[in-house]
Amino acid sequence: MRLVPTAALWLALAAGPALAAQDTLTLGMVLEPPNLDPTAGAAAAIDEVVHGNIFEGLTRFAPDGAILPGLAERWEVNEDATIYTFFLRDGVQFHDGSTMDAEDVRFSLDRARAEDSTNAQKALFAGIEAVEVVDLLTVRVRLAASDGNFTFAMAWGDAVIVAPESVGQAATAPVGTGPFRFERWVQGDRVEITRNPDYWGEPPALARATFRFIPDPSAAFAAMMAGDVDAFPNFPAPETLAQFEADPRFSVILGTTEGETILAMNNRAAPLDDVRVRAAIAHAINRQDIIDGAMFGYGTPIGTHFAPHHPDYVDLIELSAHDPARARALLEEAGQSGLKLRLALPPPAYARRGGEIVAAQLRAVGIETEITNLEWAQWLEQVFRGGDFDLTIISHTEPMDIGIYARPDYYFGYARPEFVALMDRLTGTTDPADRTRILQDAQRMIAEDHVNGFLFQLAKTGVANARIEGLWKNAPTPINDLSAVRWAD
Repeated sequence: MRLVPTAALWLALAAGPALAAQDTLTLGMVLEPPNLDPTAGAAAAIDEVVHGNIFEGLTRFAPDGAILPGLAERWEVNEDATIYTFFLRDGVQFHDGSTMDAEDVRFSLDRARAEDSTNAQKALFAGIEAVEVVDLLTVRVRLAASDGNFTFAMAWGDAVIVAPESVGQAATAPVGTGPFRFERWVQGDRVEITRNPDYWGEPPALARATFRFIPDPSAAFAAMMAGDVDAFPNFPAPETLAQFEADPRFSVILGTTEGETILAMNNRAAPLDDVRVRAAIAHAINRQDIIDGAMFGYGTPIGTHFAPHHPDYVDLIELSAHDPARARALLEEAGQSGLKLRLALPPPAYARRGGEIVAAQLRAVGIETEITNLEWAQWLEQVFRGGDFDLTIISHTEPMDIGIYARPDYYFGYARPEFVALMDRLTGTTDPADRTRILQDAQRMIAEDHVNGFLFQLAKTGVANARIEGLWKNAPTPINDLSAVRWAD
């Protein structure tokens, strides 16, 4: 017997594929965030999960790095850039149903700049003199000095808007205003988020997304090949990219990041408080060997802490060019023989693989290293917060972050007064040509002082199912914004 479809059945069959359109996504990440509060943690993995998805700021980054309206639909700036007036969007709600208004903005900014603030980028808010509520949808921020870059600072994950009623649970159950709501966190495995049906903006195409944490490069490769992971925006096994490029099931997404990868040195402690020793280490390094050996050719050599794709970048590589003979001479001049240093390595492949190469290069000029592999939480506690290290390899993925060299309490401990003065001048300067000159002077100063060993700009090497659209090619800030991600029909 043959079944003859009725008109209703034909309609149902035709509608089937549309009804079954894929609206879930599993995204791979190397590192698991230590918590989910971007206003109280330094780990980039926090922003990679929550920034732009769960939490939003007054402004936001576009995929090309431009600054766009966020929770503020527009703003006005006075002539000397000391007063910013933000006009908030009407009808924005936090995920718990409470209204987001000017009081929440004032709370968020005052909390970030408070004396007891635990914000990892507290310096972003140091110039704020007062935050005033004009009305429920208008906030006026008064700065102590001119700052033509304040809207840029407000786009960072550290500046997202939170509510006093729910911020206490942000570390484990965040409540924001973004296009996705927090669902659950299975520690050691994944974070799940779901579409926010009450979102103020364009609703996302995805109904659900899962962030899976896969630190091992081999496991990441296997998960992609098996389809257990749909996309891996920062893929940790660049040696396998050619295999993905040859497979029509996948697309390989190559772009840039803001990640200056450095051999950080503890400038506070002997013998690294001696510029000759730091210079010797810098001259012992062969950047291209590290890029080829640890990153399989993906990465751009740098000679200072600044992104090569930025128009104000200065190529200063020659100041620390690979020169083993010069390195040995500097060590002799500094009275250092038989030098042994500790090298602390966090989990990312660029650090673990790169660390072995760096150790061999230092050994070639007479410096032995004791390598310690640290888990991410250990690295944050011991190295970043505790300053207990000699050398470490890390990629600083925050945008335009050369100002960290002015912080006296920062982990590598530089803060040369002349550099601090440069950053103070930069904050008060609005003329583009003057800002360029200051930024270039700053690049030269830290390069000449060999504050750190400047290695390479981290490339963004992503792999995704070929049907996925909307993933960012470049990373002007370390986030996985899923608001425009969808599966192609």
